[in-house]
Amino acid sequence: MAALKIIFMGTAELSCASLEKLAGDINFSVLAVVTQPDKPKGRDLKLTPSPVKVVAEKLSLPVLQPLKARDEKFISELRELKPDLLVVVAYGQILPQALLDVPPHGCLNVHTSLLPKYRGAAPIQWAIADGEPETGVTIMKMDAGLDTGPILSTRRTPILPEDDSQKLHDRLAQLGAELLAGTIPDYVAGKILPQPQPATGSTYAAKIKKEDGRIDWSQPAQQIWNRLRAFTPWPGAFTFLQAESKPQLLKIWKVEPVEKSGGAACRAEALERRPGEILAADKTGIVVGCGNGALRILELQREGGKRLPAEQFLMGFPLPVGGRLV
Repeated sequence: MAALKIIFMGTAELSCASLEKLAGDINFSVLAVVTQPDKPKGRDLKLTPSPVKVVAEKLSLPVLQPLKARDEKFISELRELKPDLLVVVAYGQILPQALLDVPPHGCLNVHTSLLPKYRGAAPIQWAIADGEPETGVTIMKMDAGLDTGPILSTRRTPILPEDDSQKLHDRLAQLGAELLAGTIPDYVAGKILPQPQPATGSTYAAKIKKEDGRIDWSQPAQQIWNRLRAFTPWPGAFTFLQAESKPQLLKIWKVEPVEKSGGAACRAEALERRPGEILAADKTGIVVGCGNGALRILELQREGGKRLPAEQFLMGFPLPVGGRLV
């Protein structure tokens, strides 16, 4: 059987594992890789290729970089390549129906949630932030809607206490690549029939904004802990130390919930009306009261400073018990 001719569309780091998997499989022939145009980055605004372009060039695959995926000239170029299938992973644009109609087997997408939950731009982060016990990847056949197409296959994975969005991202990228490579042959052979998404249970995972990382200490400790893991490494969790001159920005990298017994934990329960109060600051960490319970900060960073364990941080920047984070 001849190798299936595929055009791969992707931009973000999430896409790279799937591209490498397909390109290294004799069952598939990647005709071209479509990615977003190079973008200016850094202080000198140097044009920087997408992670997918870097991988494509390493694999010596042709690269196309249209400004808009709906451009007629670009769509005509794809038609001339005569692909059997389009594969899309974190490309970054909504595709028009004219593009989806180019290949005879349509267009498949790797989405990092268990659809219909967490449609949209940031399913990994919001699954952690919402305290979900598990998430997964879905291979779906794309339609003109936003992550609304019928489902071909899914694979689940637990969300672990040590997971932040980067760790979960990396695991889902590999799961998605494996599931994609295993699903395509059976789908093309007619062994998998696309199933409509359930009519109920859909949620929307909005794009993450920098302000989402600001800690609201009036929330329960568990909820803050979930959000901090969700927004690490970007946009990062941050708070401010109240000071007479001006508030001091603190970036919070790692915390743990405080057990509900003894010492600062008991004091946290008594001081629920003053969320953000520093209840203890020693070599074990910085305990902060929340709307319900308390968190121990284990790693943090001052504005312009280095990321440090709490013990080292306190040596150079003592935090007073009774002080307040806002």
